[in-house]
Amino acid sequence: MNNKQFSKQLRWCSTSKSLAGGLVAVALLLGAAPATARAPDWLRALARTPLPDYPNDTDAVMLLNEQIVTVDENGQIKKRYRRAYKILRPEGRSYGLVKVYFDNETKLTYLKAWSLPAGQKEYEVKEKDAVETSPFSYVLYQDTRYKELRIPAAEPGNVIGYEYEQKVRPFILQDDWWVAKTIPVRRALYTLELPGGWEFKSYWLHHDGPEPRSLGKNRYAWELEDIPAVETERAMPHWRAVAARLLVSFYPSRESLRGKSHASWHDVGRWYARLAAGRRQATPEIKQQVADLTAATPNTLDKLRALATFAQRSIRYVAIEIGIGGYQPHSAQDVFANRYGDCKDKATLLSSMLREIGVDSYYVLVHTSRGVVAPNFPSALSFNHVILAIQLPDDVPTTNLYSIAEHNELGRLLFFDPTNPLTPLGYLPATEQANYGLLVAEDGGELLELPLLLPGSNRLLRTGRFVLRQNGDLAGEVKEIRWGAPAASRRGILLQARAPERHKVLEDFLANSLGDFSLLKSLLENLEESDQNLVSQYSFVARSYAKQVGDLLLVRPRVLGQKSSTLLEEEERKFPVEFATTSLQTDLFEITFPTGYHVDDLPLPVQVDYGFAEYRSTVEVEGNVLRYRRYFRINEVLVPRERLDELKEFYRRIAADELNSAVLRRSVQ
Repeated sequence: MNNKQFSKQLRWCSTSKSLAGGLVAVALLLGAAPATARAPDWLRALARTPLPDYPNDTDAVMLLNEQIVTVDENGQIKKRYRRAYKILRPEGRSYGLVKVYFDNETKLTYLKAWSLPAGQKEYEVKEKDAVETSPFSYVLYQDTRYKELRIPAAEPGNVIGYEYEQKVRPFILQDDWWVAKTIPVRRALYTLELPGGWEFKSYWLHHDGPEPRSLGKNRYAWELEDIPAVETERAMPHWRAVAARLLVSFYPSRESLRGKSHASWHDVGRWYARLAAGRRQATPEIKQQVADLTAATPNTLDKLRALATFAQRSIRYVAIEIGIGGYQPHSAQDVFANRYGDCKDKATLLSSMLREIGVDSYYVLVHTSRGVVAPNFPSALSFNHVILAIQLPDDVPTTNLYSIAEHNELGRLLFFDPTNPLTPLGYLPATEQANYGLLVAEDGGELLELPLLLPGSNRLLRTGRFVLRQNGDLAGEVKEIRWGAPAASRRGILLQARAPERHKVLEDFLANSLGDFSLLKSLLENLEESDQNLVSQYSFVARSYAKQVGDLLLVRPRVLGQKSSTLLEEEERKFPVEFATTSLQTDLFEITFPTGYHVDDLPLPVQVDYGFAEYRSTVEVEGNVLRYRRYFRINEVLVPRERLDELKEFYRRIAADELNSAVLRRSVQ
C-alpha cells in the first residue's frame, strides 16, 4: 500500500473484538411492521419513574444500563443486556436503532425491543425484524456480523428499550462495562454470577465506583445512579480515556482454564507470546527478499530503513480475523506470500525480516488512543493495535531516530509502527506517543511508557519574503518545511485530496489569515516520500493588506499562521486539554515597505513560558525592511484542568500579539 492509498482509507486493526459490542448507531432501515405487545415490567416501571431536570440540549436520557454476566464451570459466559431510553429531543431518535454484534465465538440467542409511546399502544420488534450487516469495509474477511433493529416511535417524549442475550466462548476471562455514555445515565447495574470456587478482581477506571454488593451464592452487583454525560469538548482526551468503566477479571478453580486468566502484565505478555510462537519463521523466499533489499545498503541503519519501508508500503493493509485470528498473527510466510495483512501481521513479517540481518525485535501491544490503557489492571482487552520494539545494535547511530527508549535489560529500543506509511522509521504516530505499550517477550510481558518525541523532532519552519505596495497590497513568496508529526499530518490531508483540489487546501489555510487574496502558484516537494521533509512553496497577492489612515500605513507583521485559540473562551471545561504531540514551529517573515515611508511604531517583544508551552516574537526594522520572528513550542501533550487558566492566558497573549500592527508613516518631503 502506498501513502496515497493509506490516506484514502486510514484504518487501524483491532486485536480485540470486545470493543464491538452493544453499539447504538444512526441508520435508516426498512424492517417488518411492529407488532403491538405488552412491554416487560422492568421497562414499564422505568417509564413511570420521574426524572430529574436535564439541560435543554440533552437529546435523551438512558434510563437503564444493565449488564448481567453469568460464567459457567467451563468458562463460557452468558451476557444479558438491558437498555432503556427516554427520548427528549428530535436528535435523540438515533437511539431507536439497536446494533448488536455476533460471531462464531459470540452467539446472539435473544433480541427484542419495545416502544412505549405516550398515550398509545405499546410496540414490540424481534430479532426476525432485524437486518444483518457487516461492520467493516476494509477487512477482507471477519466473522463479526451485526443485527440492526429499528425501534418504532423513537420520538421525543417516548420511552424505548431493548434486551438481548449473547453466549460467549472467551479467549480471555475478563469483562468490561462502560458505565458512562454521551448522554446522562439514570441507573446503571452490573451483576456477576460465578461458579463455586471461582474468584474475581474488579477495578474502577475514571470513577470512584462502589464496591460490589454480595447477592449470595457467588453473585455480586455493582450499582450506580445519575451518571452525568461524557460531554464532548474540543481537544479533550479520547472519551474512552475519561469515561467511567468497570473492569473485571475472573479466576477459575480449574487448572485447565487458568491460562485464560491474567493477574499481571507478565501473564498477558506470556499469553500473547504463546499465541505468536513460531509465526516469525523466515522462509527461503523471505530470506531472498531481505538479501535483495539490503544488498546495496552499506550499514545496519540503512538496512533497517529498507526493511521498514517494505513492510509499510509493500504489504497492503487487509485483515482476515476469524475467532482467535482477531488476536493471533498470521505466519510471516503467509503474509509475505499474500502481500497483505493487518497490524500484527505486518509486525510479524518485519520482525522475521529483521532477524535475517541479526536484529531482534519484540511485539508491542498498544491502543491507538492515548489514555485508554489502565496500567493498574492487566488486560489484553485494553489494546487494539500492534507495533514493534526494535533492539538497536551498537553500530546504529541515533541521529534522526527519535522514538527510542532505554530498557534496563534490552538496551536501546526503537519503537516503530509498520502499519502507518506516513510515519517513517525513527518516529511514532502522535497518538502512540506518551502512551502505554505491552512489550512481549517469550517469558512474559512488561508494560512500558512509550516515548514522547521531543518538540524539535516535529518541526514547521515557515519563511516568507513580501513586498508592501503603497496602496496597501502585499505580495510575496512563502516556503514551508515540515518534518515529523506536522509533515505526517499535512501529507495525510493532501494525499486524501485529488491533485486539482490541493490548491484548495492551501487557499483554505490562507483564508484564515488574509482577506481578499489570490494564490498565484504553489509547488509541493516530497509528497510521496514520507522519510523526507515535506516542502511547499507558494506565492500570493493580498489586496489592501495594510490599512491606510491618513499618511499612515498599519501593517500586521504576522502575515500567516495562527497559534492562538478560542478553545478556553467557551464554557467551563470538565476535561484536560490534550495536544496531538509536541512541536516546534517557527515563522520568519520579511516585509519590504514602500520608499517614502519610515517606521513610526513597532509592536513590543513578547515572551510567554508556562512550561507546557512557550511563545516568543520580535519585530525589528533594518532600512525599509520589517523582520518578524516568532517561536511557538509545545513541550507537553496534556494540560491538566488545574492549569487551564494558564493555558487560557497563554492563548490570549498570543492572540493579542498576532493582532499587533507596525505603524509606517509617510515621510515629509
